[in-house]
Amino acid sequence: MPKVLIVCTGNTCRSPMAEAMLRKMAEQRKLDVEVRSAGVSTVDGLPISSHAAEALRRRSLPLPEGSTSLTGEGAAWADLILTMTSGHKRAVIERFPEAAGKTFTLKEYALSGEAVMDDVAEAERIYAEWQVRQALGESLPEEDRKRLLELQAKLPDFDVADPFGGPLEVYERCAEEIAEALAKALDKLPKGD
Repeated sequence: MPKVLIVCTGNTCRSPMAEAMLRKMAEQRKLDVEVRSAGVSTVDGLPISSHAAEALRRRSLPLPEGSTSLTGEGAAWADLILTMTSGHKRAVIERFPEAAGKTFTLKEYALSGEAVMDDVAEAERIYAEWQVRQALGESLPEEDRKRLLELQAKLPDFDVADPFGGPLEVYERCAEEIAEALAKALDKLPKGD
């Protein structure tokens, strides 16, 4: 059974919504998936935000328990760590480098295997080359600079925006964004024993 850890900042909005939705979606597909969530900057036991709770109620989903702080034990437990933003992904990997190979943003994981990921890889390659050139006091060739700008203009945003402090409508949009990415990600989950 795959074990999925979903990570955001405070574990009171995005990750608990994603946790509840992923559980329900997996159940509907008759897939055995164990799901938890955590925050990179929280304390244990904070309640889910009222608007996040309402978004889940509107979807007839149970509310997850209070917030959980991201720990090494939690990161080690997971077969897959899905973060809400690139910043959360960096935070997980900086704290727990051993989790690098299993940590992705939710949207990055949902799009894995699609053609757009070739563009992402090309942009990352050019950017890495640029960083090396900068360190050597060189500039990026104009052709590479143009290609990087072209790629950046068409690459998707891999972050799920933080609804914290916004009205219910913002939480609803966030929940829809998460649900859409989870539906794609669920198809790609590793099959457990």
